[in-house]
Amino acid sequence: MNPELWPTDLGPVVCVVGARPNFMKMAPILRAFAAHQPALPTVLVHTGQHYDKDMNDRLFVDLRLPHPDINLEVGSGTHAVQTADVMRRFEPVLETYKPSCVLVVGDVNSTLACTLVSVKRGVPVVHVEAGLRSYDRGMPEEINRVLTDQIADLLYTTERSALDNLLREGISAERVRFVGNVMIDSLLSNREFAHSPAKTLSEAGVDAAFLKDSQEFAVVTLHRPSNVDQIGTLQPLLSVLREVSEKIPLIFALHPRTRANIERFALHDLVNSKRIVLLPPQGYLEMLGLMSGARLVLTDSGGLQEETTALGIPCLTIRENTERPITVEHGTNTMVGSDRGTILSGVDEVLGGGGKCGRIPEFWDGKAAERIAADLSLWLIGRHRRTLK
Repeated sequence: MNPELWPTDLGPVVCVVGARPNFMKMAPILRAFAAHQPALPTVLVHTGQHYDKDMNDRLFVDLRLPHPDINLEVGSGTHAVQTADVMRRFEPVLETYKPSCVLVVGDVNSTLACTLVSVKRGVPVVHVEAGLRSYDRGMPEEINRVLTDQIADLLYTTERSALDNLLREGISAERVRFVGNVMIDSLLSNREFAHSPAKTLSEAGVDAAFLKDSQEFAVVTLHRPSNVDQIGTLQPLLSVLREVSEKIPLIFALHPRTRANIERFALHDLVNSKRIVLLPPQGYLEMLGLMSGARLVLTDSGGLQEETTALGIPCLTIRENTERPITVEHGTNTMVGSDRGTILSGVDEVLGGGGKCGRIPEFWDGKAAERIAADLSLWLIGRHRRTLK
């Protein structure tokens, strides 16, 4: 066989994206598959789990992602409804394309749904970003991670500790490959295109004096149900953020869930301040620029924990646990939970002494997708040859 040609009787890799974090992970993978020799043929399936059309289109442009071959247009719903709809609409894709494997990323409902359908139809599943664990079964994402890893055939991990998690769950080390973090591939390849904070604020109609009065600012994101769905949690968090804004101005990118709950609980006064800028959800390049220019980031996002570590920006994570411990052990991340005193102390430490410097974790070098392409090509072609014997 010509080593530069994909076997004609071996199907394409069906790559699945569903929600915003998936896009950042899939973009470098698709580029690496196209550049590899032999090139890995792909079919990009967008489940439509992320249903904000404007933001969706913007992400594809920002990340230089090709237009999806298929959009299942699932939209919003409860976890059960959304997962069931993805499963029902995804099955015909397998019948049509007869893929060599299905590649899923991350931990959203689409990840688990497409994994279940594929495994039941005997199609190999490849999970990128496997083995991450918060050990909090109250998080829907944790359930998706655990179940996907149990039944996937090939597991690509972002940090070495993920293997220990998988081994504890009875998963063979032979199914696991440590390749690094494709989220960081995206960050490094797009950093030169990031929008400046001044540009982002200007386009949002924010007075330029906001940055002129203070060259330093902090970025805030909150979206997890455990933080924003109950007034008893959201109100004190917004109160402490207002206190933080007295120390450093805040740029608060409001998730639709958070905005809706601020309105529902009538908490506008807590964020109505000249020291707090409220922005709608931002595109990837806008958020990358804001984080790069920030003095610190306060968030409950898993992806931002990783990105701030890669950027060397102190991050205070407003959660009690993290599925990305390497960002704490080696990176710039500090877990502060929702306790007022701990949050304020963390802010003071950053503003007074610089916060955690951290270091870049192993294999967060912008080449994770290349390693996946090389390994997956060998695995699929080798598996194919064995079936022909």
